[in-house]
Amino acid sequence: MSWAEDDKMGPRPPCLQSHSKPVNNSSYVMYHGTTKEAAESIKRYGFECSGDGMLGPGVYVSRDPQKAGRYPLDADDRDRRVLELNVDVGRVKKIDHQGHPLQKTWQATGYDTAWVPPKCGMVPSGLEEGLCPGSQQDQGHQGHQVQIPAVPELRQGIR
Repeated sequence: MSWAEDDKMGPRPPCLQSHSKPVNNSSYVMYHGTTKEAAESIKRYGFECSGDGMLGPGVYVSRDPQKAGRYPLDADDRDRRVLELNVDVGRVKKIDHQGHPLQKTWQATGYDTAWVPPKCGMVPSGLEEGLCPGSQQDQGHQGHQVQIPAVPELRQGIR
């Protein structure tokens, strides 16, 4: 099954060096777009995995705060929030085309993070996408951690 995403951003240049491939076992500042209510819940209880998506279930993040600021797509701009995260990516699998053999099964093959590089044709905006499992213990992976700094909200409705 092909997964089409419309993030309503149009073509834009990537920022924060998101065009550079993530290095295994490195930490990055990444961003997660959500609603105000969900941001409060995440701060209190941690992340819940999405049920499914372009790369399967997990927590979708980006090194580009502008991209994260467009999510969730169906939320009102005034209700959107962006969480700034410190993410230890662990083992990274590049998924660079629709129908990639590991597009939704990368977690089962020992990877901790899936990375969609910018301008590979999977995301209409051309910006990168990343997915981390919601719980490293549940997935049986080592080295993957998401830490939420004390002040994770950047600003609402980043444009």
